[in-house]
Amino acid sequence: MLLTPDSLATAQRSLGDPALDYPLLPPLTTGCPRTGTEDVAYPLELDYAYDKVDTAALFAPAAARTGLERWAPLLPPLLAPGLGEGATPLVEIAPGVHVKDESRNPTWSHKDRLNRCTTSAALAVGARGIAVASSGNHGASAAAYAARAGLRCVVFAGPDLPPAVDSFLTAYGAVVLPVPWEARWPLMRQAVERYGLHPVSNLTATHTGHPYGPEGYKTVAYEIFQDVGTPAAVFVPTGYGELLYGVWKGFTELHRLGLADRVPRIHSCESAAGAPLATAIGRGVPAARVEVGATSAYSIASPVGGYRGVVALRESGGRALTLSDRQLAEARAELARNGLWAELSAAAGLAGLRSLDAAELPDDGPLVCISTSSGFKDREVGRRATAPVAPEWPEVERRLRAAGLAD
Repeated sequence: MLLTPDSLATAQRSLGDPALDYPLLPPLTTGCPRTGTEDVAYPLELDYAYDKVDTAALFAPAAARTGLERWAPLLPPLLAPGLGEGATPLVEIAPGVHVKDESRNPTWSHKDRLNRCTTSAALAVGARGIAVASSGNHGASAAAYAARAGLRCVVFAGPDLPPAVDSFLTAYGAVVLPVPWEARWPLMRQAVERYGLHPVSNLTATHTGHPYGPEGYKTVAYEIFQDVGTPAAVFVPTGYGELLYGVWKGFTELHRLGLADRVPRIHSCESAAGAPLATAIGRGVPAARVEVGATSAYSIASPVGGYRGVVALRESGGRALTLSDRQLAEARAELARNGLWAELSAAAGLAGLRSLDAAELPDDGPLVCISTSSGFKDREVGRRATAPVAPEWPEVERRLRAAGLAD
């Protein structure tokens, strides 16, 4: 087994039954084989030798290493070369309200933290390449990290793949295959089986995903803790719930290691067009499948949820918030007024916070909203064209007055 000496990862552990564990390799990308059923697949997480963590060195204010290497002991073995992911800024947009701007990652989204870990797993098992089902952030990030690691990447995208994202994927040399939405996962399974590709997105009926992926998202929690300590609550844009779970687990580890005095409430922020996690919570089931209605928030419009999100909400006391496109657009506009250009889906964290009354917000610490990706990723990008201005002062003045710049 090829491992890096810095990682303290010891095993894969079942979320369906935490008493069950498996070796680190191979990654069990179809969930726990002993607890899963035809209806529900239970994901796995990684366990670590927590008693060997040097917290003073790991969480020192000034660390010598950058990228996810900064947190290597509490991550899976990082065999894939990095791109400087992580260390994104925490921007205070109002008193006590902070935005963790994940658009500052190498491919402009939070997915870079996940794909550094999943691409490392592909190298560990000797895969010739990786396969992913995505029409946006995940695909672009997977393509970049595969290229960096010298692996091929096959992206099963949706039929309405935005041209800008298509160009983004192709730039990294990915094989881009737009197919009907319902065909993506079945076709990806065949590509994995027939071509020796390593899956870095979901293969199961309810969402399982890659066991190594959410480990990368823990670093979001570590960075928030370094900047502001333990927040009162964190609001997380939520599709399949991997980021939600990773942030929760990161704070749980900080508490376990004696660094944080508590774990903040972690709130999921889903599009009301689908909301499988809110549905699962409402029904009291491990995961749910839903019909997705019309929405422009395509990055978080998920027809299927997973057990990770249920665990994060249950254990942290968080709420499952659902948001309309109007609420998302208002939050995106607020971010823009503060100099942050976010994808509509990425504004869900702030939209979730703004959906609560002041009396519902905790006052025992800062509030943190995660903004997951750049506004570049929205489907309408590139379609707007500002009308040209005649090169004469009266016309320029007319435009300025129309914009409210008159005295």
